Amino acid sequence: MITDKKVAFYTLGCKLNFSETSTIARNFVNEGFDRVDFDQKADVYVINTCSVTDNADKRFKTIVKSALKQNEEAFIIGVGCYAQLKPEELANVDGVDLVLGATEKFNVTSYINDLTKNDVGQVHSCEIEDADFYVGSYSIGDRTRAFLKVQDGCDYKCTYCTIPLARGISRSDTLENVLHNAKEISSKGIKEIVLTGVNIGDYGKGEFGNKKHEHTFYELVKALDDVEGIHRLRISSIEPNLLKDETINFVANSKTFVPHFHIPLQSGSDELLKKMKRRYLRKTYTDRVAAIKNIMPNACIGVDVIVGFPGETDELFLETYTYLNDLDISYLHVFTYSERPNTEAVLLDGIVPKKVRAKRSKMLRGLSVKKRRAFYETQLGNTLNVLFESENKEGYIYGFTENYVKVKSPWNPELVNTIHAIKLTKIDEDGIVRFDFVKESVTL
Repeated sequence: MITDKKVAFYTLGCKLNFSETSTIARNFVNEGFDRVDFDQKADVYVINTCSVTDNADKRFKTIVKSALKQNEEAFIIGVGCYAQLKPEELANVDGVDLVLGATEKFNVTSYINDLTKNDVGQVHSCEIEDADFYVGSYSIGDRTRAFLKVQDGCDYKCTYCTIPLARGISRSDTLENVLHNAKEISSKGIKEIVLTGVNIGDYGKGEFGNKKHEHTFYELVKALDDVEGIHRLRISSIEPNLLKDETINFVANSKTFVPHFHIPLQSGSDELLKKMKRRYLRKTYTDRVAAIKNIMPNACIGVDVIVGFPGETDELFLETYTYLNDLDISYLHVFTYSERPNTEAVLLDGIVPKKVRAKRSKMLRGLSVKKRRAFYETQLGNTLNVLFESENKEGYIYGFTENYVKVKSPWNPELVNTIHAIKLTKIDEDGIVRFDFVKESVTL
């Protein structure tokens, strides 16, 4: 066991990566390392990479340089999706000592000997077909909310996506272990758990190492709702074709699940959805939004959308823009299409110039600001519950209501990780909502 050594972590990408980084970090601590912040001097720096966009790949080199500025003799480790897809490319970055693939990353400490820097980065990366077993993860100690991984991998074949190549087939944690982890998180005093995975609506597939579903996502949701000590449960991104009426109806009447859904759309054009090989058309998406809003009119709905996909003409982009403008949703996550090796989309005709992609991205980001503002305006005067976060940002404390309205108040450390009833009063100049405390509020 290596002792009296410090380790720091940097995470790129999604909530799933954050949950896995936290689990890897606990393994280091169990092996005698002290965890420090990434901007501090450490003996080991672990960078958990993403490969959803080209920009995430490029950021890796910058992060490595940042680590070496803190300690030029530091042992640099790359893990995550980019490490699985392009291990040799990552290993050739100056200063990188070790690269671990999709399965190896959870045993990272077993690949470390004396922390002597390598002349060339060593690679330990499996064939992605071998990434067929499940490793549970959750984040804890980093935030007032925890990211709980319930599923990994994906069996979908979207033409733009590298995730199946980076994470393997769809597989799930056992229901028993998910409930165990949820109880462990709640025992630490964390008030909110966010369910995460690559395709969480596919939960239950591969639960015991086989392809069939032992449980459904709906059964998972029902079981978690009965776990004592959890104040809030939030569903992260879920595919529209897998978000069933039974789940929507259950969330509407749940003790702990909050009225917030993030549902990928990717395009408002049926023509492009077919080229993307998505498993739904626009009507399904419209129906899902309507089903949510019909039973939960104050629900927050977030949308993923891709701009600049091959074949996206001005007319098809405007079809997406108009559709989203008219749809009763709350905000957008806008992704600018970037060519990814070994995907079908790179072979498609109709390449959109990068300047056009950037212009369309800016238009949709502007629409997102408009949509969020409009949603916040519908919530003014409502009494909601806010969970306050732990950071002091320029003299203010921030938090989120159950339906994901962001609020701010003058810094008060006593509010950290507590839930209070508040009445929303006005939208500040920065787009954040101000509020009044409700006197009979019960503090949690």
